[in-house]
Amino acid sequence: MREMKLTPIGVIHSPYKNLSECPRQSSRSELIAEIEVFKPYAEGLKDIEGFSHIILLYWLHKSRSYSLLVHTPWDTEPHGLFATRSPNRPNPIGLSIVRLLSRAGNILRVRGIDAIEGTPLVDIKPFVPEFNATEASTGWLEGKIKR
Repeated sequence: MREMKLTPIGVIHSPYKNLSECPRQSSRSELIAEIEVFKPYAEGLKDIEGFSHIILLYWLHKSRSYSLLVHTPWDTEPHGLFATRSPNRPNPIGLSIVRLLSRAGNILRVRGIDAIEGTPLVDIKPFVPEFNATEASTGWLEGKIKR
């Protein structure tokens, strides 16, 4: 297999300074974060302002180890790692769908992030409802999450 290489394209400036402050799945959070896209990649932000939501992919740089069976806050039974959103993974890639509030040059202001200060940004993609599942089942989480 070919070697994989990720290069950060930016950094997340989060109101959460450490893991204990960071909420789980914070799409409901009202706190605002700034996404700094490094200058060599800033041109790639052209036209992003028209999207209400964006997908952020980032490297969970504080993740240290993982288990293939995971206990979550929503259930007492263990579940397979890949059936959870645990941050402790073989490849600790995080994903947040956030509301894009504004853009000023290479800085995006967003709401709804669950990453800590200094998290390396790997990629940004627009959230497009027609491309992303809007009707989906939630597996073992059905009935366990309050909406």
